Amino acid sequence: MAIVTKEKLDRVYDAYREGRLSRRHFIKYLGLAGACLGLSGLPFGNTVRDAWAAKSIRFDGWGGSVSEAFRKHAFKPFTKATGIDVIDGEFGDMNSYLTRVKASYPPGGEFNIAYLSAVFDYARYVDLGFSTVLDESKIPNLKNVMPSMIKPLRDITKGTLSAVPYDLGQTGIAYNTKHVSKEKAEKLGAALLWDKDLKGKLGSWEGDFRTNMWYAALYTGQSPNNMTDLAAIWAALREQRGLMKKYWASGAELMSLLANEEIYATVAWSGRVASLQQEGHPIGYLSPKGTYSWMEYQFVLKGTDLAVAQQLLNFMLEPNVAIAVAEGQNYPPSLDPSKVKLTEKIKKMPAFDPTGKLDGYLFAKPAYWNAHQVEWTEKWDRIKAGS
Repeated sequence: MAIVTKEKLDRVYDAYREGRLSRRHFIKYLGLAGACLGLSGLPFGNTVRDAWAAKSIRFDGWGGSVSEAFRKHAFKPFTKATGIDVIDGEFGDMNSYLTRVKASYPPGGEFNIAYLSAVFDYARYVDLGFSTVLDESKIPNLKNVMPSMIKPLRDITKGTLSAVPYDLGQTGIAYNTKHVSKEKAEKLGAALLWDKDLKGKLGSWEGDFRTNMWYAALYTGQSPNNMTDLAAIWAALREQRGLMKKYWASGAELMSLLANEEIYATVAWSGRVASLQQEGHPIGYLSPKGTYSWMEYQFVLKGTDLAVAQQLLNFMLEPNVAIAVAEGQNYPPSLDPSKVKLTEKIKKMPAFDPTGKLDGYLFAKPAYWNAHQVEWTEKWDRIKAGS
């Protein structure tokens, strides 16, 4: 049996705190440490007990400027105030992250809070058995969140919550105002993404079948949540492919393509558009009727220490914290503007609703989109590849 010393245990614990060692391997190491120290049962003794009792929680998000905003305005102040470490992880897309959650042992056990997007992912995680039931009395700042953002989650989990809404976004249409006038953009609406005058200067997000089908539905006069002519959807996406300059893979690539004028129009995340506008780039934002709207929320995974999770969630919903994070990542917070005074910067962000009611915001219906995910993903991948 390998010799376990206090110094080795300290190094292993540091690796766990920094996210370089999984929770599963840390727990296994604690068991080995207890055995090596000649102890039986739990707790193992002062050294192991101190390491095990040390509070920490893992939070996985989108990385980049989004994660930086969390680190600066939420995680570091939370740790300073409570002594609880936040292990900051990142993911590239929802499907790859879900694969990691499924592969963890026990399923979801290495992961605690995920910064998920769109209501259909909330439904996916619930259906897979990864949900929890939050004690809302331990999250008093939830009272400041827009009811219009809470209701879609409650509807899925039959009145309870496994997450708290945190920000609001849209996947609208960005366009270069030097090459596309505001009048033309507003006249064409979704058809701007099929404008033959912009052939070779159009873009779209390669990684999401929903976004592409959503705008094909608007282009062909259909409801994105009830498409009745799929042949027209696929035909429109094949037509669009011939006009494309690039299917972008990340927010950073999206911003680079627009900033460098490699593309003049594309579907775009509202927060990235806000960043480009603040940097002085000539980028307009179009949200035609039926624009793809979504929320991001902090989903608490099964097996998480709820007392710690609820403490962190409540801290992150403190108005001064939520506002600072919102300004850092350029997405309006979930705070109700009728209850909380928001800043002028937030009020100027694309997707901001001064009423807090979100009337006219169209969200994806989870059951509809999740039921066709495999089939439509495969079809989109073939069209994107040129077949």
